[in-house]
Amino acid sequence: MPSLSGHFLPIFSRLQVHDHVQRPENGLSVAGEDANVGDSGAIEAVLTSTSQFYKWFTDLESAMKSETEEKYRHYVNTLTERIQTCDDILQQVDETLDLFNELQLQHQAVTTKTKTLHDACDRLLMEKQKLMEFAEALRSKLNYFDELENISSNFYAPNMNVSNSNFLPLLKRLDECITYVESNPQYAESSVYLLKFRQLQSRALGMIRAYILSVLKTAASQVQTAFRGNAGNRASVSEGLEASVIYVRFKAAASELKPVLEEIESRSSRKEYVQILSECHRLYCEQRLSLVKGIVHQRITEFARKEALPSLTRSGCAYLMQVCQQEHQMFIHFFPASSEDISSLAPLVDPLSMYLYDILRPKLIHETNIDLLCELVHILKVEVLGEQPARQSEPLSGLRPTLQRILADVHERLTFRARTHIRDEIANYIPSDDDLDYPAKLEKSSDATSETNLVVQDGENPDVFKTWYPPLEKTLSCLSKLYRCLEPAVFTGLAQEAVEVCSLSIQKASKLITKRSTPMDGQLFLIKHLLILREQIAPFDIEFSVTHKELDFSHLLEHLRRILRGQASLFDWSRSTSLARTLSPRVLESQIDAKKELEKCLKATCEEFIMSVTKLVVDPMLSFVTKVSAIKVALSTGTQNQKVGSVMAKPIKEQAFATPDKVAEIVQKVNAAIQQELLLVLAKMKLYLQNPSTRTILFKPIKTNIVEAHAQVESLLKAEYSSKERSDIKMISIQDLQTQLDNLL
Repeated sequence: MPSLSGHFLPIFSRLQVHDHVQRPENGLSVAGEDANVGDSGAIEAVLTSTSQFYKWFTDLESAMKSETEEKYRHYVNTLTERIQTCDDILQQVDETLDLFNELQLQHQAVTTKTKTLHDACDRLLMEKQKLMEFAEALRSKLNYFDELENISSNFYAPNMNVSNSNFLPLLKRLDECITYVESNPQYAESSVYLLKFRQLQSRALGMIRAYILSVLKTAASQVQTAFRGNAGNRASVSEGLEASVIYVRFKAAASELKPVLEEIESRSSRKEYVQILSECHRLYCEQRLSLVKGIVHQRITEFARKEALPSLTRSGCAYLMQVCQQEHQMFIHFFPASSEDISSLAPLVDPLSMYLYDILRPKLIHETNIDLLCELVHILKVEVLGEQPARQSEPLSGLRPTLQRILADVHERLTFRARTHIRDEIANYIPSDDDLDYPAKLEKSSDATSETNLVVQDGENPDVFKTWYPPLEKTLSCLSKLYRCLEPAVFTGLAQEAVEVCSLSIQKASKLITKRSTPMDGQLFLIKHLLILREQIAPFDIEFSVTHKELDFSHLLEHLRRILRGQASLFDWSRSTSLARTLSPRVLESQIDAKKELEKCLKATCEEFIMSVTKLVVDPMLSFVTKVSAIKVALSTGTQNQKVGSVMAKPIKEQAFATPDKVAEIVQKVNAAIQQELLLVLAKMKLYLQNPSTRTILFKPIKTNIVEAHAQVESLLKAEYSSKERSDIKMISIQDLQTQLDNLL
């Protein structure tokens, strides 16, 4: 045993054996030194064979056992017992582990079965919940269909009416059933149930309509009774009493309608209730109209009888605005949700506003005063419509269409009267002798005022307009009145026409003045009034141009000739397109710009005046320069005959018209004209044109022409005459001439 052999190791370790191996001939000698076993001495033996060795070993072992037997046997026994105990413990542990393994297997089996049972329970609970939900859903869906009998029995009950507390809840439930059945047409017999539900709904809405009409009529009847009782004389009824009776009592009498109307408005998303709500609006407006129309008509009639047209318009509009404000507040009380749509009050507001329109329109048609029509436009456009913002939810928006219609009629009448005024007072104006008494008219005005430098635009001086030609004053007055009253497009057409005919009228007057006085007076008259017209229309922010369109059939004449000659046929359908194009009239467009025509006429008149003044002053010099130029041209071309050529070949100063004396005479005439005629011209210019800057601008080209004429003559004198001859002629220097002309202004 390994355990025992291990215990003998100390024994062998304590043995000191010295083996002397001698190999005698017949055996092996083994000697051991210091080998004490027990109390015996050394053991010496000579081993010659295996048997001897075994024997020796046996003896040795026996000796050793005998020496340590008790001690080691006891130790061996103890160890054996301990080993046995350990083996028992190990066996018990193995058995315990086996039991634990078995217990674990059993636990796993129990866990598996428990989980399976738990899953089965959960599944059963879910199935139960689903079944319960399905049953509840089925029950909730069937409730809508089951409600048919309940609702039908209630609606057909003898005591059921709109005022009943159960009516509105039943109506709400009926709407829910209709909505559900409409959204689920796949259910069996859903169309049948929907038809029955709609029949019940129609009956309920009919009951509501009859109930609302009955209450409104009752309230209107009560108000009318109270109104007749409180006002024996209808003409003396005050506005406070009207408001108290017509509005306060009506609101109190019809207060029971408010819950029903609110319920209808809350369901206005459905088309059935949109129709019934619209019907309620109509019934309400009819009953309100029956109460207020008589009073409104009476008040407006009183205004028309007592007040002039502008005051009537202002008072009538203010009264209608007050009535509409009160009616809108009453409408909000009964229909709070739909009050934003002002068109709902149209059946009430439109007839009331038509009372004012029917009274105003005949007066407008017969009105001829442009100032009064302009005042009406201001009242309607600024005071009435201008103060109210254009919003659809505005209480007074219901009046806006009628007021705009009245304003359109005023515009139409004003436009017609303006055209008539332009035709009669401007285009066809027949001037009197006093109108054409120029320049005496200006001289009288100049004597009457102390201001000599009067500016044309100075509107504070009343004498300024007295010197104007009447058509000009009427034109500017008419345009200033119409500018803020008419639409820009209409005013543009009228302004273009007025400016055009005014310009023509001034030109006609200028020709008459030319015949009565002098051509210069006619020219200055025309310049004066055209300048005033141009300056006065400048602030108008419009284009004084219009485009006229007309049909031109002149090209058809040639085509008709070809048809008559047989060269073309009306029945040639192969060329129908070209035929249609040929027979179609042409549209000709022509643009007339009155302002440009005015500028053109003014420019031409100014040029004519400048040339006439230039000719008046320096005409002798111009004739002299012209003759000299003709001679020089004839000599240069050499086309004249010999006799004439010999005459013209003489020097310029030897010509009959160009002798120094003749030239001196020409210079004296021009100097006299500058001192006399030109001063008269400047005095006339000052009389006609009060603005110094205007006179300066107009005189500048005249001065230039005079200086240029002198410069040409001076150039000829330097070229053709001697210094002594030039000194005898006494030609003024250009610089002195310019200074002299500048001092004349």
